[in-house]
Amino acid sequence: MSAPAYGIQLPVQSQSALYAEPWEASAGPEDLAEIARAADRSGFDYIACCDHVAIPRRLATAMSTVWYDPVATLGFLAGVTGRVRLLSHVAVVGLRHPLLTAKQYATLDHLSGGRLVLGVGAGHVREEFDALGADFARRGQVLDECVDALRAALGPEEFPEHHGEHYDFEGLGQRPRPAQSRVPLWVGGSSPAAVRRAALKGDGWLPQGDPRDRLPAQLARIRELRERAGVEGPFTTGAITEPLYVGTPAHDVGRRTLSGPPQALAASLRAYREMGVDQIQVRFRSRGRAELIDQMAAFGADVAPHL
Repeated sequence: MSAPAYGIQLPVQSQSALYAEPWEASAGPEDLAEIARAADRSGFDYIACCDHVAIPRRLATAMSTVWYDPVATLGFLAGVTGRVRLLSHVAVVGLRHPLLTAKQYATLDHLSGGRLVLGVGAGHVREEFDALGADFARRGQVLDECVDALRAALGPEEFPEHHGEHYDFEGLGQRPRPAQSRVPLWVGGSSPAAVRRAALKGDGWLPQGDPRDRLPAQLARIRELRERAGVEGPFTTGAITEPLYVGTPAHDVGRRTLSGPPQALAASLRAYREMGVDQIQVRFRSRGRAELIDQMAAFGADVAPHL
C-alpha cells in the first residue's frame, strides 16, 4: 500500500473562527504566495481554496467575511508555483451556470499546465443562493446536474453539449480547453447524499469534518455504492487530519492537536492509510507565516517519508 499524498487548505484565504490563527487577520497576498511556494518545495500534492460569495450578518461572527475567490486565488498562486496541484475545496458550483464555471476553471487548468482538481459541493448558506437567484431548496439536485454538465463542459469537445432539467446548452464553443484530458472532479461533503454523489459521479471524495472513527464506515459505503453500480476507474478518497504541530510546541496548540516527534506523528497518521485513505489534508498550528512554513518543511522532510 503506497503512502497517502498530502495537501493543505491554505490559510489567509478563509478565516472562519473555527480554524483561523490570529496572525492571518493581517496577512495578505505575499503571505499566500510564500506559503504556496513552500507547499511546492515541500512535496505537498495540492493547495486548496474555499468558495463563498457573501456571508450574511447572522453568520459573520463565526464564519467571518474573509473568503477569497478560488479562481482568482488559485490563478494567482499558479503563477508562483510549478508543480503543486490547485484544488477548489469546495466550489459551490450551483451558484453559477456550469458554462461560466467551466470557462473559469478550464482557463485555470490551461494556464497552470494541467494542475486543476475541481472540488465541488452543495453549499449551506441560504442567503448566498437567494441573492444570486440560485435554488437553495433543490441545491442537491442542481449539484447532481452540475456535475454532469461540467463533465461535458470540461471535456475535450470545443462545443460541449448538455441537456438537463436545469441547464441546456449545445453549439456554444469554449476555448481554451483544459490542459488535462479529464479534469479530476472531487465531491465534498459527508451527508449520505454527498457520499452517494461522490461515489457515483465523482473521481474522489472530500469529507467534511469526519473524525477518524467515522471514516471506515464512510469509505465502506463508497466502495459498496461503486461496486453495486458497476462504477470503475480511479477514485481518490480523502481525510482531513487533526491539527498538527511537528515537534514539541512552546505554546498552547489545543488539546485536539497532534504534536510530537516526526516518527510519532507519522505513526499516528499511518492509520489513515490503513483505512484506505489516498490523500490527507493537513493543517498546522502556527503563530505566523515563518512558523507555518517551518512546520510545512518539517512535515515534508521528516514526517511524510514515514507515512
